[in-house]
Amino acid sequence: MLAMPEPDPHVLARREAIVADLRERAGAGNVIAETLRLKPYETDGFTAYRRVPLAVVLPKTTAQVAACLRYCHDQGIRVVPRAAGTSLSGGALPLEDAVVIGVSRMNRILEVSCEDRLARVEAGVTNLGITKAVEGEGFFYAPDPSSQLACMIAGNVAMNSGGAHCLKYGVTANNLLGVTMVTVEGDVIELGGGHLDTPGYDWLGLIAGSEGQLGIVTEVTVRILRAAEGARAMLVGFAATDVAGAAVADIIASGIIPVALEFMDRPCIHACEAFAHAGYPLDAEALLIIEVEGSEAEQDALLARLKAICARHDPMTVRIARDAEESAAIWKGRKGAFGAVGRISPDYLCMDGTIPPGALPEAMRRIGALARHYGLQVANVFHAGDGNLHPLILFDANDPESFRRAEMLGADILRLCVELGGCLTGEHGVGIEKRDLMTAQFGAADLDQQRRIKRAFDPRWLLNPHKVFPLDTAGAA
Repeated sequence: MLAMPEPDPHVLARREAIVADLRERAGAGNVIAETLRLKPYETDGFTAYRRVPLAVVLPKTTAQVAACLRYCHDQGIRVVPRAAGTSLSGGALPLEDAVVIGVSRMNRILEVSCEDRLARVEAGVTNLGITKAVEGEGFFYAPDPSSQLACMIAGNVAMNSGGAHCLKYGVTANNLLGVTMVTVEGDVIELGGGHLDTPGYDWLGLIAGSEGQLGIVTEVTVRILRAAEGARAMLVGFAATDVAGAAVADIIASGIIPVALEFMDRPCIHACEAFAHAGYPLDAEALLIIEVEGSEAEQDALLARLKAICARHDPMTVRIARDAEESAAIWKGRKGAFGAVGRISPDYLCMDGTIPPGALPEAMRRIGALARHYGLQVANVFHAGDGNLHPLILFDANDPESFRRAEMLGADILRLCVELGGCLTGEHGVGIEKRDLMTAQFGAADLDQQRRIKRAFDPRWLLNPHKVFPLDTAGAA
C-alpha cells in the first residue's frame, strides 16, 4: 500500500476562513466546499486511493487561477491541479489539507489558424474537442489517448499523453507550441507561442510531462495537421502472444511506420468482442490492429507489405478493411477496451510501462510468468508500435490480499520494463502509482537534479505534493 501523509491540522482548523478567501478571489459560485459536492473530486482514474480535499476551486479565467495560487502560496496551503480527472496514476489525487484547482470551466477555443497550422485553446478543452473545432477545415489534432472524449488538454500536457496514433505523429510534446502557465506565486508566464521553435531553453519540453509540479497551465497552443486522404485498418490474429510481438518487431524493423499498431491478448479479445461485436477472432491468442493512411494506392501498397511481413509469422486470421466503415468496426473494440475489461473483473490496475519494440516477445513471456506467480490474470492491450504496454491486472478491491498482490505484480512488471531497456511510464505519468518505483530507473544524482528543478519552480513543495518523487528522497515534499 502506498503511504500518504497525515493532513496538517493547522490548515484544517482554518478551513472556513480559507474557503471564504477563495470565494472572494474566484467568485462564490466557483468554489465547492460542501462535503457531498466534494466527493466526486476525492479520486481520479486511479480509484484505489481516495482523499476528500479541503476545497475545490473551478476558476473561469487565468486571472482567477493566479489570484488563488497567490493566496495559497502566501498562506502555505498545498494545491492539487486537476483537469478532467482521468489520470490513471493518481496524478490528480487530492489531499485533505489541499485545495484542488480545476480547469474544467476554462473550455473556450480561443483561436484557430489553418494558415499557421495551430489552435489556441483554454486548458479545459477536451482532447477530441480540438479536432472537432478544426475538422471542418480538413485538419485534426494528432494525439489521441483512449480517454480523448473526456480528457482535457491541460492533463495531456501534464502527463505528456500519447494514444494510438503517436507512433506516426508523436505524443503531446511533439505537438505543443506554447502554453500560458501560472506559477505557484501567482505569476502568469508565456512559454513558446505560435511558432515551431523558441530561442533559449526548451521550457515546453520541461513543462510537458511535469505532472502539475511546476505550475498550472491555463492556455495551450497546439499544432494541427492536415487530415490524410483516407485510412484503413487491418486485423491479424496469431497463435501466441510472443509470436505477435515478433511480428511487431519485424514491422518496425522494415521501416514502415503505420499510423497505429495496437496489440490485444486473448482475455482482452474476448472482452472487447463481447462488448463491441467487432468480429475479432476468438480462437487467437493475440491480435494486432494495424492502420495505414494516404491515397488508396498508398494504402493498398502499405497493406500488401504489412500482410507479407505478418505472413512470416503464420497468422491465424488476416482481415483487411475495405472501407472506412469496416475500419471503424475494427477500432470499436480497441477504443472501448478499458470499459470492456471492466465487464469481466470487478477491478483492474492499468499499468503503463514502455519497452523497446524488439523486446516485446520476451516481455509477453515474462509478464505471463509473473501473473502466474501472483495467481492473477492479466489482460494486455497496448500501443505495440512504440512499446507502450498497458497490462490490465484483474483483481477484487474488496479483497485486501487480492489488491496487495495486484500492486506487487504491477511493480514487478514496471521493473521488468526498466530491465528490458524501457521506462516506468509511457503516457500515464508517475503520479502516486509509480512514485516509489522511481529509484528503479533513476539513481540518486538523477533524482536530486530533478528535485532541484522542482524547487526552482516551487521551493516550498506546495504544488501537487507527495507525488512523482519517492517520499524518502523528496525533501520538503
